[in-house]
Amino acid sequence: MLYTYSLYVNSDIGDDRPMSTATVQLPQGPITYTETGEGPPLVFVHGFLVDGELWSEVTPLLSDRFRCIVPDLPLGSHRTAMNPDADLSPPGVAKIIAGFLDALDLEDVTLIGNDTGGAMCQLVATNHPERIGRLVLTPCDAYRDFLPPAFRYLQLVARIPGALTILMQSMRPRPMRRMPIAFGWLTKKRLPDELLDRWVQPAMTDRAVRRDAGKLLRGISNRYTLEAAERLANFDRPTLIAWAPEDRFFKVGNARKLAATIPDCRLELIDDSRTFVSLDQPAELSRLVGDFAAQAG
Repeated sequence: MLYTYSLYVNSDIGDDRPMSTATVQLPQGPITYTETGEGPPLVFVHGFLVDGELWSEVTPLLSDRFRCIVPDLPLGSHRTAMNPDADLSPPGVAKIIAGFLDALDLEDVTLIGNDTGGAMCQLVATNHPERIGRLVLTPCDAYRDFLPPAFRYLQLVARIPGALTILMQSMRPRPMRRMPIAFGWLTKKRLPDELLDRWVQPAMTDRAVRRDAGKLLRGISNRYTLEAAERLANFDRPTLIAWAPEDRFFKVGNARKLAATIPDCRLELIDDSRTFVSLDQPAELSRLVGDFAAQAG
């Protein structure tokens, strides 16, 4: 594997802990990631049309005890496109995540997923569990809700030639990004325009990134999450489900069902939050993840 590294200090952490940015070259293409802290590894997996900034308020609260690793996956907000022949179906993305863990030679990983990334984490846990020590699922796709009903239009858009380009161009006016079927109902707090700019610009301006996003959307099917749910009944690693009961898209009933299915699992509810619990309630999510990873270890 080929690695390239750069190093900078993130002033938001508030002390002398450095945050490094690096790129690992996988067979499917490059994956850029950030890393901070030392200790047992926590790997954070974001969902569609966001990047690792989703976790930016959580990792500083955990990096005093853990090695926090945040990849920018090819889910529509990545800045460097994957190889044209990369498999970006859900099993293909799960294989990319597993390959990323292999490339960094990580062991006993606590894998933490949100939104589409939570579905990918379920596939990693059931298809590539070798390096997984613990699993954390925050509000995410599960069972038949992959994608949830409000966002299934994206799968149709991805199948119509040129439609994804038109959709992304419609996001140029900032108010459009705050619509309920965009980012508007994913948090209770108002997200900064600069963050939404960061998330929509790659697919808006880069044809190859848009190609990757379309491949992902066309490959999504709830058969993958239904199969994963069946196999999670035999998943023998500790699991934490940290869900937002006020989530408008991902049903708390799915969280309860997963908690009842996975043998060594506990469910925690995070109030005053929606899908992006890492932005609505970073302190509470960090507390839950930190306590879980420490106790499970």
